[in-house]
Amino acid sequence: MGDYQNKLGNLADKLKKEPPKTPVQEVIPVREKSGKLHEVQFNNWIPKNLLKRLKAFGLEHDISLKDINIKALEQFLNGSRSAG
Repeated sequence: MGDYQNKLGNLADKLKKEPPKTPVQEVIPVREKSGKLHEVQFNNWIPKNLLKRLKAFGLEHDISLKDINIKALEQFLNGSRSAG
């Protein structure tokens, strides 16, 4: 028991004598990958049968729904500019 109290006493002395070691956090800014456009989320509701067709098309042509949507919207907007 005396050894335990001695260790506790030594610990208290160490804590009083030594300043606390505060860890220093290094902050590194996140760099965006060059060449990649900034993306935002886009949600909308479409008919269920159209979604099934889109998924089937994506599987057949090994293309994601995201890429299908981007291409379709770009084509739509490019066509609207020339027509309007």
